[in-house]
Amino acid sequence: MAPGSILFSEGDEAEGVFEVVSGTLRLYKVLIDGRRQIIGFVSGGQLLGLAAQRQYLCTAEAVTPLTLRRYQRPAFERRIDEEPGLARRLLTAVSNELRMAQDQMVLLGRKSASEKVASFLLSLAAHEDGEHDDHVDLPMGRGDIADYLGLTVETVSRTFTRLKSDGLIALPTPASVEILDLEQLADLAAGVGDDDGWNRKGGRW
Repeated sequence: MAPGSILFSEGDEAEGVFEVVSGTLRLYKVLIDGRRQIIGFVSGGQLLGLAAQRQYLCTAEAVTPLTLRRYQRPAFERRIDEEPGLARRLLTAVSNELRMAQDQMVLLGRKSASEKVASFLLSLAAHEDGEHDDHVDLPMGRGDIADYLGLTVETVSRTFTRLKSDGLIALPTPASVEILDLEQLADLAAGVGDDDGWNRKGGRW
């Protein structure tokens, strides 16, 4: 699939389940006034389309060139019964979706712009074992990040610049981030700082 292609739309009949082989999709809902709220990003190895109500609950759109495996729902449901390993993987996928939904509720409702961007970068860098990569690819643009975090594009750009100026990250390209100070970035994401922008270790965010 080419970037910008719609895999499925909110409200469509959920006829298939998809596995992302390579590439990234954005998942979003359109509000009554036409605004877009991105609710997540899905990349290689992840499943999507697991709609319990037989309708897709959001729209899935390709961010980058995309390769997928499609499973017809009846065949996929039979595989769940026949393959214990698939059932465990499905449980993991559903658990991850629930965790992401809970994280985003906190992200949108309680965090400052700096805390939101720091949390977003850490989520992209995180591994299941708790380790983090130093390098983060950003296939999505600043507009996508803004719509996910509930910010303006200008605020996202200023926050990236601020994190770079304060030595927490480097920006080798617009589509990549190097995490230079994981501990400070994690502190910022957790809100360990004063209201005036100074962290409790004496450095500035």
